[in-house]
Amino acid sequence: MTGNDLLPVTVLKRKAVVYVRQSTPGQVQNNLESQRRQYELVDVARRWGFHDVEVIDDDLGRTASGTVDRPGFERLVSGLCTGKVGAGLCLDASRLSRNGRDWHHLLELCGLVEARVIDLDGVYDPCRPNDRLLLVMKGSISEFELGILRTRMLDAARAKARRGELRLSVPIGYVWHRDYGLGLDPDLRVQEAIRLIFSRFRELGSARQVLISLTADNFHFPRPSDGRKTVSFDWVPLRYRSVISILKNPFYAGVYVYGKTEKRTEIVDGRARKSYGHGKPFGTWEVLLQDHHEGYIDWSEFERNQSHIAVNAFGQKGGIKSGRGGRALLAGLLTCGRCGRRLGVVYSGRPPGHPYYRCERINQMLAKPRCMTFGVSRIDPAKGKEILRAVTPMAIEAAMEADRAHRDNLEERHRMVELDLQQARYEASLAERRYAACDPDNRLIAAQLENSWEAALKRVEACEAGLAQARQIDLTAPTPDFAGIATDLESAWRAPTPPTVSLTASQSQVGPSTKQSVT
Repeated sequence: MTGNDLLPVTVLKRKAVVYVRQSTPGQVQNNLESQRRQYELVDVARRWGFHDVEVIDDDLGRTASGTVDRPGFERLVSGLCTGKVGAGLCLDASRLSRNGRDWHHLLELCGLVEARVIDLDGVYDPCRPNDRLLLVMKGSISEFELGILRTRMLDAARAKARRGELRLSVPIGYVWHRDYGLGLDPDLRVQEAIRLIFSRFRELGSARQVLISLTADNFHFPRPSDGRKTVSFDWVPLRYRSVISILKNPFYAGVYVYGKTEKRTEIVDGRARKSYGHGKPFGTWEVLLQDHHEGYIDWSEFERNQSHIAVNAFGQKGGIKSGRGGRALLAGLLTCGRCGRRLGVVYSGRPPGHPYYRCERINQMLAKPRCMTFGVSRIDPAKGKEILRAVTPMAIEAAMEADRAHRDNLEERHRMVELDLQQARYEASLAERRYAACDPDNRLIAAQLENSWEAALKRVEACEAGLAQARQIDLTAPTPDFAGIATDLESAWRAPTPPTVSLTASQSQVGPSTKQSVT
């Protein structure tokens, strides 16, 4: 065929579209030679005789697998539908599409409007059977090549993960060292923050209570300020999601885990849409290597923590409803012997009222008569006597444990304030060195450095004042009489506002149903 057969005058009167695409933002930044070669297709179009040449590069950094929208490809398709495009130029078929749906749709439109497809190998007319067959084969090879590349990369990643060598993104408290691999974060303040959360959960047994307790102590938690690098941090007030994510992450137990989440694919408007990060059940994780690295807790404690969190979940079938205050001792712990539903607590009379246990749910949901209603005057005192009888033999031991926990809490609080003060002094020293290294005549920079230095010094003063105040409070605050509580448990039980003492040893004997009452 001659040049006129390949590109007749009617085709040359239209415009040529140079389609430029790279798959990822990393390729856009690093693979500059590929970009240059694709933009040079403008000269190729002019050599073929086109005068009107348009470049479409809206899809730089977008994959052509069909899972994301490509506005540039849609512009090309729209131009073909209007008959204004005479030829589409691309470096190879993989630039236009990596999936059969888009590729065949493009060829069909080119055949309808008699447009041409041009690459570095020549000109193709989709209206001709031989050219169309060759284009279909190129598109199929491009799609197959993508599948092969993806499979090879995933297989290699899984193989490294099974050996525990794949460098996954690690949570706060760990860093990947270039020389000796995975290890604890060298920042002692970060380590203390992680360990404090685990120790408070060990003491309180509830993620929500850990948040409340640490917030009352004005505890701050590190948040990465440099994206995924987790090298520098901003210390911000603690949030519940930070607490629960630490407690549920097996990485802190020295366990290397790969394949905790999965991707899901949905068909939306005729296109595949993939979403990632969907959690998988514990038993379906692909890789789980215990004792892989140094942990903040051991594996047995991690399993106990997960059991506590599962039991604390409100409304779970077979779980224990957490106590939410009130005068009734067994609120949320009793179930109806007839229908099996949990009994509620109602109050009658003038405030504060007299509490009653009542099977209310069957009346609310099915409009049937209530199964039972009875007061607390007999069952609560009887249950209280049984609790006292169970915990009395261990009262002294529990009091000693409570006294030790009280001292440990004071030491932890002082330790966190001291680490905060140490960090503030380092930042003030760094700000001073930066100001001293600056040319004093350059007031635009010197003024800003001076303000940063003053702010750092004020933070040091605030930390020193906070530490002095904490020590003063500890000296003036009365020490709880744990021994007195142990020797006279009944008086402490009947007191209108008894002190809160965590009897951990007693809880293990009495069982979870009386955990709220024993505390």
